Amino acid sequence: MAIEDANMPSKAAAVHEKIRLSGEKELGRDFMALWWSAVAGGITMSTSLIARALLHTYLPDTDIGFLIDAMGYTVGFILVITANQQLFTENTVTPVLPFMSNPSVKGLGRLLRIWFAVLFGNLVGAVVASAIITWLPIFDSPVIESMKGIGMHMMNNTPIEMFAKGLLAGWLIATLVWILSCLKSGQILMIFLVTYVISLGNFTHIIVGAVEVLFLMMNGLVGWHDAIFTFFIPVLLGNMIGGIFIFALISHAQVRSDG
Repeated sequence: MAIEDANMPSKAAAVHEKIRLSGEKELGRDFMALWWSAVAGGITMSTSLIARALLHTYLPDTDIGFLIDAMGYTVGFILVITANQQLFTENTVTPVLPFMSNPSVKGLGRLLRIWFAVLFGNLVGAVVASAIITWLPIFDSPVIESMKGIGMHMMNNTPIEMFAKGLLAGWLIATLVWILSCLKSGQILMIFLVTYVISLGNFTHIIVGAVEVLFLMMNGLVGWHDAIFTFFIPVLLGNMIGGIFIFALISHAQVRSDG
C-alpha cells in the first residue's frame, strides 16, 4: 500500500511512519553488515575533501571560485546516500523514531548498537581514506596543499564554534532525511542543495571533518588533543543534538499532536 493511502492523519504522519519502518529495518540488521557498510561510507566521504581540493586548486582565489569549489563538498554525500552506505547523522536518524514510538531499555540498547557500529565504521573508513591520500602518490603537491588549507580552515574554529556549526549541520542532514522520504524523483538535486548550504556556511560534519582532521594529523599539523577536544567531541555532540535529538523529537511531537 502506498504511504499516502495508509489512512494517516496527515502527510507528516505518513512520512514519519515511513521513516519509522525504515528505522526498524536498520535496527534489525546484522552488526557486521552495518559496520562494513559504514566503513565503505567513511571511505566514500573522503571524496568531499578530494573534490573540493581539486576544484580549489585550479580555480581563482575569488568569491566566484569559492562558490564553485564549495560544490565539491556535496560529492561525498551524493555518493554515500545514493549508494545506500551507512553514514552517521544520515542513516542513524531513522532508528531514533522507532525508539521514540516505543521506548524501552531493549530499544535503547538496539539504538546504541547501531550508532556505535556506524560511527566506528565511518571513522575506520576515514582513517583508511586519509592514509591513502597521505601516503600514496595520487595527488600533486598543489592539491595536497589545498587539502591542508581546507582542514586548517576548519580547525581555526573554537570548540564552541565547532559545536554550534555542528548543531546546524546535524539539523540540515536530518531535514534532508525527512525530505528524501517524501520525494519520488530529484533526490540527487536535493542532496546537492542541502549539503551545498552546509559547505557554504562552513558548518561542521563529524565524518567529513574526521577525514580532514585525520589527514592533518598524518601530516603533522594537528595533535591528538586538538583532534579530540577541539573537533571530535564538540562536532559529534552538535551533530547528534541538532539532528538526532532535536529534529527527531520535534518531528515525533508533531506527529503525536496530529494523532
